Amino acid sequence: MPYRAPLTDLRFLLDHVVGFAQVTATDRFAEATPETVDAVLTEAGRLAAEVLAPVNRAGDKVPARLENGVVRTSPGFAEAYRAIAGGGWVAITAGAEHGGMGLPLTLASAVNDMFSGACLSLQLNPLLTQGQIEALEHHASDDLKATYLPKLISGEWNGTMNLTEPQAGSDVGALRTKAEPNGDGSYAISGQKIYITWGDSDFQANTIHLVLARLPGAAPGTAGISLFLVPKFLPDDAGNPGPRNSLHVVSLEHKLGIHGSPTCVMQFDGATGWLVGAAHKGMAAMFTMMNNARLGVGLQGVGVAEAAFQQAFDYAMTRQQGRTPDPATPTIIAHADVRRMLATMKAQVFSARAISLSCAVAIDMGHATGQADWEARAAFLTPIAKAYGTDVGVAVASEGVQIHGGMGFIEETGAAQFLRDARITPIYEGTNGIQAMDLVARKMADNGEAAFRLIREIEMGAQSARAHLPDLAEEVWQACETLREATEALLTQELNDRFAGAVPYLRAFALVLGGHFHLRAAVAEGGSGPRSALARVAIKRLLPEHHGLLAQSREGAADLYALTTEDFAA
Repeated sequence: MPYRAPLTDLRFLLDHVVGFAQVTATDRFAEATPETVDAVLTEAGRLAAEVLAPVNRAGDKVPARLENGVVRTSPGFAEAYRAIAGGGWVAITAGAEHGGMGLPLTLASAVNDMFSGACLSLQLNPLLTQGQIEALEHHASDDLKATYLPKLISGEWNGTMNLTEPQAGSDVGALRTKAEPNGDGSYAISGQKIYITWGDSDFQANTIHLVLARLPGAAPGTAGISLFLVPKFLPDDAGNPGPRNSLHVVSLEHKLGIHGSPTCVMQFDGATGWLVGAAHKGMAAMFTMMNNARLGVGLQGVGVAEAAFQQAFDYAMTRQQGRTPDPATPTIIAHADVRRMLATMKAQVFSARAISLSCAVAIDMGHATGQADWEARAAFLTPIAKAYGTDVGVAVASEGVQIHGGMGFIEETGAAQFLRDARITPIYEGTNGIQAMDLVARKMADNGEAAFRLIREIEMGAQSARAHLPDLAEEVWQACETLREATEALLTQELNDRFAGAVPYLRAFALVLGGHFHLRAAVAEGGSGPRSALARVAIKRLLPEHHGLLAQSREGAADLYALTTEDFAA
């Protein structure tokens, strides 16, 4: 069943819900005119539906493979990628100095949403390159920028990030990869990295790795980590790929999903690399790329959820099963429980998409204005967008299988691929548990100021909506008050007690934000129509869950540690 780009929803959110007009009103993003935005969305939607979506199943059925040291990619991926690169989609947010478009991240996020829904395995390739471009723009030397950025921005070359090692997963500070000075300004990089997405391919002229490694005498832990640029082929004097560097793909992982995306074990054997940023400050430079990727991964969850919902809806419209309440509609769409599942799925997708785009708006405004409040808002929303977006991706894809019934468990329908593909998203780029702990720790280091500013905004929105939609506005306002009280209580907890309730706290915050954005959409629509009906589902059926989640967040950690390891094993 064909993928349809959600252009109507994206345009409505940008125009009426997430405040994108603030971004385009700045001097930095003044070129993002309504005509430009509409053209970008229209063409990206066409590319997603007509070029990327048709190769999605091939990527699942014919995974990337390693043959005689060469990564062979899935059928159709090379041609589809050339359409991405040829259309300038890798360059959408990159600076004009090296060939980029310089458009807002919010617009790029809408594009990545559609590309993810069409073919997540392939979309991962340009997403990581975009993150590397941003890291190099902020931290690389002028010489490195001049050599590498034009080829990355054009899509001729792709970028990766190399953090994880077999003994160092989320604990990046435990890495062992070494960097030895060569005496000419370059370094010899030696070590092994795992889980390297698109670490190699057969359709790009060069692959550029950003590698975390430790210089001689560096301090232990993250304080002693530096970042290095290590190309597959060393560029010659003209900037073209020259001699092969001392690195290779050891193997490809056999994965639950995203089969078309080669996940590589990379070996560096004295490979030549160059320092990016200051020595021993590699984590700060890498976080530029990781923060970009975290929002992008949240939108991957949204994109897959959209695709899974579309397929489930199409199936429900054609599948006949049982006696329905409406004889004129003999398909399962007429059954109340199927309606419940579809309505919940659609409401969750809208909430997650709105949160992610609102986060992107805050990032853009921070870049355009330099105002600390915007930067704090972006930092606070990033873990929520990543965690909630990806949780929604898994939940909606799972519900999509359920709507298909037994046929959802049969591979020929393709429903299971969405679930398998989505399942990685709550794990990579920082697990959702880590996102939640970051939210209640680092993001609360301001004594909750960013959180309380957001809560006040939600309350003000609910108050202004009371004249139009009093029952829905009251629900959102009351939920916001409960969230405020829980946030105040959280700030009094010891850190480990916060961590014990971090995941339910993040999800509760996301549900309240989702209710807020649904309410805003309903008001913009005038209180009647499809968005108002969907808002009622979100606020009456999804939002009440926040009560139980916030109760969990207050419980602390004592009961969890009261269970001994022997109790778990019994």
